[in-house]
Amino acid sequence: MTKQFKADVLICGAGAAGLTLAIDLARRGISFRLIEKSDGPFHGSRGKGIQPRTQEIFEDLGIIDRIVAAGGLYPPQRKYRDDGSFIESEVSEQTAPTPAEPYHMALMIPQFLTESVMRERLLEFGGRVEFGCELVGLEQDQDGATARLSGPVGEETVRVRYLVGADGGRSFVRHALDIGFQGKTLGVRAVVADIVLTGLDRTAWHRFNDGAMDRQIALCPLAGTELFQLQAPVPLEGEVDLSADGLSAMVAERTGRNDIRIRRVHWASAYQMNARLADRYRDGRAFLIGDAAHIHPPTGGQGFNTSVQDAYNLGWKLAAVIRGASATLLDSYERERRPVAASMLGLATVLLEAAKRGDMRRGREVQQLDIGYPGSPLTLEIPGRLEGPRGGNRAPDAPLRGAAGQPIRLFGLLKGPHWTLLGYQVKRGALSACNGLHIHCIGPGAELVDESEHFRAAYSVSPGDWVLVRPDGYIAALVDFRQIDRLTHFLAEQGLA
Repeated sequence: MTKQFKADVLICGAGAAGLTLAIDLARRGISFRLIEKSDGPFHGSRGKGIQPRTQEIFEDLGIIDRIVAAGGLYPPQRKYRDDGSFIESEVSEQTAPTPAEPYHMALMIPQFLTESVMRERLLEFGGRVEFGCELVGLEQDQDGATARLSGPVGEETVRVRYLVGADGGRSFVRHALDIGFQGKTLGVRAVVADIVLTGLDRTAWHRFNDGAMDRQIALCPLAGTELFQLQAPVPLEGEVDLSADGLSAMVAERTGRNDIRIRRVHWASAYQMNARLADRYRDGRAFLIGDAAHIHPPTGGQGFNTSVQDAYNLGWKLAAVIRGASATLLDSYERERRPVAASMLGLATVLLEAAKRGDMRRGREVQQLDIGYPGSPLTLEIPGRLEGPRGGNRAPDAPLRGAAGQPIRLFGLLKGPHWTLLGYQVKRGALSACNGLHIHCIGPGAELVDESEHFRAAYSVSPGDWVLVRPDGYIAALVDFRQIDRLTHFLAEQGLA
């Protein structure tokens, strides 16, 4: 590290995306500053759904059990008829976990609780958020970025290797880089509020007037809190009374009930729904992640989860380049993540149209388990493979047994900042150990035993096959013993041999 840099990375914005990136860099020993222009943490529930793929990421980051303990599952939705009767149904398809997909249902946890858990994890790595510190100027050259910051002690100028804009839909970083933000306003304005109320039980997501955009209202108990989240479309123009009395009047008018009373408003917002995507995710040494790169309607719970996965994709690549890997590795960030955001924008918009009709059912399409990076430059493709996962696909989990007799999950072996190479019924010395690469052999007489054959089934492997898994849990290569030379060359290209 040269003395000219105050930190390797400056992260602007300490929401879910910025916190994910900070945790990932911290566990890799990369220096950073995480700044947030607000004076304190965000207090709203906003992104309250944690999809299964994000739960896998949170396991890797060491926070999944805290997240589950702090939140809970979504309750059934209770749709009320005009006569006061109702029907109940599940919001999401009810599926059981499998060895390959251990997380199968969306979790509900208000965003302010999720971010609190993330800040606690960051502190464990010695990192923290600098609240009340704002980026007000940005210049860059081929060697780094120079940022002008305004904070509690005045202005300062810092020099960093890379700068990341995680600063939301109105991103200063995006504007400073003159990156277009194409898309549209969707013609829907809504109120979302976290409230304390009386008159409703907490066993259901209460929904009234589904299908009538002028009268819809939903009141959902927020797991892990005493709060309910109120959601309601409102006219495109005009003031909305977000006080307890004003929201109580809205509830009474739209439900036809006088027994539901709002006692306190914890947080409230009236906002226009947009679907927008940045023209590019990178400009020189500056990157965009999260809402700075894409904004979604809230339907389907895609925005928060897509933001976390942006950071998870970028973090290991920044760390690798800072430690000496080829800078071309960073080109793969936009190539991999921008198409995902475009797809999620389309999905969320389709789900918004369904929500207007009162259809809130969600299936596998929102879980993000099928997201992958086919055609990525970080994939070694071997022609002729017809079955099982391919390069660029998510790496499935599998239960294994260690040679000493103890149960081991494959995700436990993948956990951490390293690449992982899995050999199925291979000779241990067929490939030499490499810096930053964990090699595990599976089969009779090996360190790991696929006793139930879940690994073989999940990966469709044959004796002599090798599976290379990236630090972010995606398959980089799946080859047989005849392609050992190509695999060795590929490892060398990634700086691992």
